[in-house]
This record gives sequence, C-alpha cells and structure tokens, in this order.
Amino acid sequence: MLALRIKAWGRALGFQQVGIADTHLGSAERRYATWLRQGRHGTMDYMARHGTKRSRPAELVPGTLRVISARMDYWPEAGEPARAVLEDPATAFISRYALGRDYHKVLRRRLGRLAERIRGEIGDFGYRAFVDSAPVLEKPLAEKAGLGWIGKHTNLIDAKAGSWFFLGELYCDLPLPPDPPAANHCGTCRACLDLCPTQAIVAPYELDARRCISYLTIEHRGPIPMALRPLIGNRIYGCDDCQLVCPWNRFARPSAEPDFRPRQGLDRAPLTELFSWSEPEFLKRTEGSALRRIGHCAWLRNLAVALGNGPFSLAAVAALRTRLDHPTALVREHVVWALRRQTRNKCSR
Repeated sequence: MLALRIKAWGRALGFQQVGIADTHLGSAERRYATWLRQGRHGTMDYMARHGTKRSRPAELVPGTLRVISARMDYWPEAGEPARAVLEDPATAFISRYALGRDYHKVLRRRLGRLAERIRGEIGDFGYRAFVDSAPVLEKPLAEKAGLGWIGKHTNLIDAKAGSWFFLGELYCDLPLPPDPPAANHCGTCRACLDLCPTQAIVAPYELDARRCISYLTIEHRGPIPMALRPLIGNRIYGCDDCQLVCPWNRFARPSAEPDFRPRQGLDRAPLTELFSWSEPEFLKRTEGSALRRIGHCAWLRNLAVALGNGPFSLAAVAALRTRLDHPTALVREHVVWALRRQTRNKCSR
C-alpha cells in the first residue's frame, strides 16, 4: 500500500511521523477568519492575504487531493537547560527551535527527497512542498493527518512526543487514504494559560499574537509596547514557556538531528556579548539560522529590552551606552528605555 510506504520512507529520511489528510478545513477556516476579524494577528498583514487559499489547499495548488504532513523533532540533545537560561537574567534566552540550522531548509530538503522517492515508485505526480513558507494551515492539517491535536496554547501536541517538533507538508494529487484525526487530550489542564508571561493565551485555544513574546520579538518590526517590555524578561527571540510547562512534553525525546544542535554558543550567550555584535558580525554568526530573519535592528531592540529587564549591572549600562547614537530610532528608543530601567533597578537595590 502506497500510503504505508510513504510513511516508511519519511521515517527513513528523518521524520518522526508522517500522516495523510484530506483537504476539508471548514471549521479551521471559520476559526481563522474570526481570529483575523478580531485583529489578533497584529502587524502580520500577510496573514490576511490570499483569501481562502490558506484554508482550501486546492485553491493554492490546483489539483491537490491530499496533504502529506510530516513531523520532525527539534528539542536539542545538547545545550544549556532552557529553565536555567530563563532564570539567569544576564543570559539571552532564544527559543529552542532557533538554536540550530534554519529548519525551513532542513525540512524542505527532506520533503523534496520524499517526493523524489514517491516519483521513483509511481512515476510523475503533482506535488508542492511547504515549510512555513506559504499560506498553509499546517496545524489543522497535521491534526487531521493524525500527528497530534492543537492544544490550548495553539501548538500541536502528540501524546507520545509532546510538542517540540517542526511541521512540513507535501500537497499532492494522489488519492491516498486519509488518516483518522488525533483526539484532544488537554482535558482540564490550564498550565499554559496560567504561565504565559504576557497572558497572550486569552482563552483555551485562543492566542492573541499582539501579546505573544514570539510575535513581539520576531514578527513585529516596530516598537514593543511599553507595558509588555518588562514581561519579556531575557527572552530575545521567541518564547517557549507554554511548551516548557506542558505536561505532555515529559514524553518528548531529544532530537538526534545534527542540524538542530546549538550553534555559536547561543544556548548560553551573555546578553552583553550579543549586544556588541556589529551588523556584519550578526550576519556572519547567524548565517544559515532562523535568527537572521529579524535583522540587526530588531536584534538590538530585543537585547536592549532584555538588558533593561535585568538587575543593575555596570556591564549592562556600559553596553547600552554604546548604542545611544545608533542611526535607527527604533534601537535608540529601546536603549533609552533600558537605561532608565537600569537606573531604577540600581535605586531599588
């Protein structure tokens, strides 16, 4: 049976799980439309583009009958423990998914090889690979494909593997038998809602991106709202709190994928060291990394906020002063704010 062989080939290529979904996403489409109407996508204008192509795969890729959804675990086997970094205000916390090689490149290459393997078995067929790179409702599709359920924090959870994984899709014109969708096992748990630093999970299964630290430090390009800056702590790229507290992640296994191992010592780097990087150094050190996409100015903005949130430190103050005359107003504004915070923290010692 072709579907079983596709799953076996996917596992051989490094995916931990492969499932097959049909293209009917009516309920997900309605939830997504409501989310957009509420403005919870913030400044991510691209989320509102493309109309129903995001929720109707055959409109995005004509002829699509099924979606092959694949999961690849990324929790790094090596590296400084996440909780230890969060508890050290002088160290930069970077979301665990971004410590290694850019996942887009890793998964897209593997999906391409999976498609080649299918072609070698059955001949030419229509397909297109996606890895968080087009209007695709990847989590509802993965849920339909049996890869897990969408938890109250809006991430996908697998009962045997937790939520530390990436997703990729092959839209194809093959009439493969779809897998049964996964059942929801969140129950009465509220751990993610109660722990979220900015209360971005406004209700079970409802995320307001405008309050989410991942959005604020990665997707948002303007000034971070004043009221939210102190809540960000030392998180300079993304936030893993809702996953760290999720009880299902006790079943997560470290990834053996070499590409996802921490690079450049970013699992334990001091804030002052990262803040000292010039733009050429930033570009060099983040080559092949998802970190590069935010650019040097947002990098400095995020680091300034983190430095301002830490206890008074002469090193932090000295570092911040080096950027007071930065040519970008966005950076200067956050540096001034951080210096004021440092002064306040000194007085409250």
